Amino acid sequence: MCTYNGAKYLPEQLKSIAEQTVSVDELVVCDDRSKDDTIEIIKSFAATSKFPIRIHVNEENLGSTKNFEKCLSLCAGDIIFLCDQDDRWRKDKVQKQLAFLNANPELDAVFSDAEKINDDSEPTGGTIWQEIEFDGARQQLWHSGKPHEILFNGFVVTGATLAIRKSALERLMPFPTHVQDLIHDAWIAVVLSLQNKIDFIPETLISYRIHSSQQVGFGNKIEKVQLSDRFKRDRKLKLIPLEEKADKLHELYLLLRSLPFVPREKLIKLYLAQKHFYIRAALPDNRLKRLTPVLSQLIRGYYRFSSKDWWLPAIGDLLE
Repeated sequence: MCTYNGAKYLPEQLKSIAEQTVSVDELVVCDDRSKDDTIEIIKSFAATSKFPIRIHVNEENLGSTKNFEKCLSLCAGDIIFLCDQDDRWRKDKVQKQLAFLNANPELDAVFSDAEKINDDSEPTGGTIWQEIEFDGARQQLWHSGKPHEILFNGFVVTGATLAIRKSALERLMPFPTHVQDLIHDAWIAVVLSLQNKIDFIPETLISYRIHSSQQVGFGNKIEKVQLSDRFKRDRKLKLIPLEEKADKLHELYLLLRSLPFVPREKLIKLYLAQKHFYIRAALPDNRLKRLTPVLSQLIRGYYRFSSKDWWLPAIGDLLE
């Protein structure tokens, strides 16, 4: 568990860990220099806990990704359950994920869906998989041996639901921090997916809290650009996010290509995706001159890298 100013919701999360049908062997906490009562709450919990609690306070603030890297490295168990400070585990979470990994020794990690709850621990309706559209079709694609293709387009593995074998960590560390949005769980998921070493349980094994003060996660929805805005906004405002997306995919491609155990053929779509966004970001102002590159990308089916509704960005590139 990584903590940072988590006092408000921490007692509920700790209680849910203590009430597991299969007990954990230890709880390792890395605190990132909290300024509230986080440490006092954990120490109070440790005084009556049936399993040992190991608390480490960082000498300086590491940030979420590096704090999780440190915490994972300090765990002694063969299977590690990543834990956020503000959620709530279902009572059979450990039992379900432990049984899954024991039944599938070829896998290194398993994740799950989660119900969404609010500040008052009340369900808000829906799950995180519904929000990110990890639906039946995408789950089938995952099981067809192409989980990496899903993760190249968007990260669907939430770290708070993840259980991982400690033996896998040496292939994953150190966690990179220079690629935008590539936090610890995204990195773990994409690397293991390229080896078909990660799978999922289609159940809501945790309650995932949506609140304004969370560091990362869901809740900050990006508003879609309306059709009327497409003809009024500065063209540079359209092109900047495309170039940023291309740069992010390019950095991810270089990172994954540097890993000796990653099959190069599985990176082809990632390579094509970053090229697609660079082409879109470099389209000329003259609409007539855009026609050939846009049609070329359309014919090759590359606009599917941009959206499942691939015709919308294509039309936008031609007209806007």
